[in-house]
Amino acid sequence: MKIYTKKGDKGTTGLFGGSRVDKDDVRVECIGTLDEANSTIGLLRVKLGNDHEWQANLHKVQKDMMDMMSHLARPSDAKKENKNPMPEDGAEFCETWIDDLEAAMSSPSDYFLLPGGNEISALCHVVRTQMRRGERRLTSLRKTDAVYEAIPAYINRLSDLFFTLARAEMDKAGVAEEKWQLFLYKRFKQESVG
Repeated sequence: MKIYTKKGDKGTTGLFGGSRVDKDDVRVECIGTLDEANSTIGLLRVKLGNDHEWQANLHKVQKDMMDMMSHLARPSDAKKENKNPMPEDGAEFCETWIDDLEAAMSSPSDYFLLPGGNEISALCHVVRTQMRRGERRLTSLRKTDAVYEAIPAYINRLSDLFFTLARAEMDKAGVAEEKWQLFLYKRFKQESVG
């Protein structure tokens, strides 16, 4: 079977179940943004090397992303069922990993940071921002059709995870964080104490 079908030459694409929509449809924008993030995770994994301790978890994230995108590609009125698994535990998986990473770091996560530090940390920030954009597109999609509740929770937590991965990489490498401002809730807490 050839990779090209020519069906999209006029600006439409097929969804799960067979319907066709314009390539700038909100559903396609959402899936495309998450696909970008998943591709960047692939680049991050290459840069880390095969033996890196994050590989297994990042591999799980990439597979879960593919499953979530397949579910997002299925409109709620499609007759065909999607038999791909739904990663129901994604948010909890991220929270556990975040907690483990933070416990191993030399300082707490209190500040907004200037993205950068080193190549791995910077790539983690790129994924973080792509996840945030995916989350915005997902919010737009949810205004037009139902979405499994596990998906927005997982995507939201993934942006937190990649922020934490960026910090963990800098901590491990001994690279100083470039702090911008305290997180808003931390500033309010300081002001109320002071």
